[in-house]
Amino acid sequence: MRMQAEELRRIGRAIFQAAGSSAEEAGKVATRLVDANLTGHDSHGVIRIAQYLDEVRKGTLVPNRQALLVRETDVIAVFDGQFGYGQIVAEQALTAAIGKAMRHGIALAALRRAGHLGRLGDWAELAADAGLVSLNFVNAIGLALRVVPHGGRDGRGTTNPIAIGIPVADGPPVVLDFATAAIAEGKVRVARNKGVEVPPECLLDADGRPTTDPRALYADPPGNLLPFGGAVTGHKGGGLWLLTDLLAGSLTGGGCSRPSEPGLPVGSNLLSIVIAPELVADGELFAPEIRRYLEFVRSARPRIAGGEVLTPGEPEQRARAERLANGIPIDPATWEQIMAAAEQVGVRPTDLTGSDGAARTP
Repeated sequence: MRMQAEELRRIGRAIFQAAGSSAEEAGKVATRLVDANLTGHDSHGVIRIAQYLDEVRKGTLVPNRQALLVRETDVIAVFDGQFGYGQIVAEQALTAAIGKAMRHGIALAALRRAGHLGRLGDWAELAADAGLVSLNFVNAIGLALRVVPHGGRDGRGTTNPIAIGIPVADGPPVVLDFATAAIAEGKVRVARNKGVEVPPECLLDADGRPTTDPRALYADPPGNLLPFGGAVTGHKGGGLWLLTDLLAGSLTGGGCSRPSEPGLPVGSNLLSIVIAPELVADGELFAPEIRRYLEFVRSARPRIAGGEVLTPGEPEQRARAERLANGIPIDPATWEQIMAAAEQVGVRPTDLTGSDGAARTP
């Protein structure tokens, strides 16, 4: 089925409020999740509602927490997320870095012990909207180690996404946002819910054999994810995966990936470097050169007849336009999980849907 974005926001807002969030927090988290769906990244959208509520019940995610400033200089701000919603504390950390970069030309924000940070591209876009370049690195501790190092078969880390954003004058920014694993774990979850396979060179089963069955990742014993590049060129993706963990884990103080153990809290760490281009480059040259080169890249002849050359961020822009017009696709399994999560916090599905069980539309 397809649902309008505002309807999904309303449902998410009601569920998060029932789970203990303030109206403001519930609205922000729901909006960020639905925005991920709008951009085509269903792996970081409303499919996460059930996960977040499970973490709230376990106490590894705490509603209404704010980012706590640990230390700062003119260009550095270190925050403790206090296991609050990543959509809340990451925005606070990036906002601080944006302010510092606009004053001093460059800034670094380090955030540790945050909840799941959602779509990392959100934070690159937040900086780009302020006219700033940003580089963002994420790792996590306390989670299942699902990504193998290149050449290995044992999980040694999380999916460790990176996002880089560059503002474009009079146009949408260029935003590169991807997991350094061959596929984001959330995309495997989406494939499992839809009953479809994942692409080759992404997954290993528990015996270290390549598989396209998303259920293998959640089997007992579980499978693992390859670094991007797969078995052949995974040394490149595996190197970036490792360096992302080292940077996000060590410089934030949140720690590099380690096996789950009793008493070890679950948390994400975010390291963001924000740059004001007009204070670094010649302001009259930066914007025209960005636009010139983007146009030159897009002018390359398609390799396949009827194909096209896209730059980072364009697929998300197209997905947003299509889904705003036609609604967001929600598979039955994900919908059932959302309704079950609602019931667990005392929200009756009939309060969120029509009497026939179908989602209400605005």
